[in-house]
Amino acid sequence: MKTIDPKDYIDAVPVPKQVELVTIGYVRSPYRERFGTPRQATVGDPGSEDAIQEGILELDPAVVPAKALKDLEGFDYVWVIAWLHLNHHWRPQVKPPRGPREARGVLATRAPHRPNPIGLSACQVVRVEGHCVHVRGLDLLDETPILDLKPYVPYADAFPFASGGWVDEIDGRDPSQGPGRRLVGDD
Repeated sequence: MKTIDPKDYIDAVPVPKQVELVTIGYVRSPYRERFGTPRQATVGDPGSEDAIQEGILELDPAVVPAKALKDLEGFDYVWVIAWLHLNHHWRPQVKPPRGPREARGVLATRAPHRPNPIGLSACQVVRVEGHCVHVRGLDLLDETPILDLKPYVPYADAFPFASGGWVDEIDGRDPSQGPGRRLVGDD
């Protein structure tokens, strides 16, 4: 039996210091300014008429053929990875809008002003038509560039026993009482 030499991918390709991304489409959202745009769309006031808005993820057919969306309609949610193009600066610490006005490390928050202004939003899939994914639960501004879409897969994307760090504290949850922190492999 012939042996196959192992491939050393780490040494074969140089580590990039910069990356280049291609916009695959744009968000079509009812939100045209930051004021009034949900910070986390799924955490809106359920009694409000504007609690959860619908929008469209309009993909560029020159970049993404419609057949790339085949089977997406079978998923309840999609992760939208977006470039928050209006954010041109960031600070190492920010004061989140929830809880005490205390400075937190930006990487321990969901603040949009980050070293790389990449947004991650979970939106409910309403329907797919051609190059358009109709969604509910947007927290992105109109014309926000889309970098990628990935289906929300519950077995891989949900961690019901995960600790929420400082957010647990402001919600009055005692992490020691669970569900709390559990590591993969803990019995």
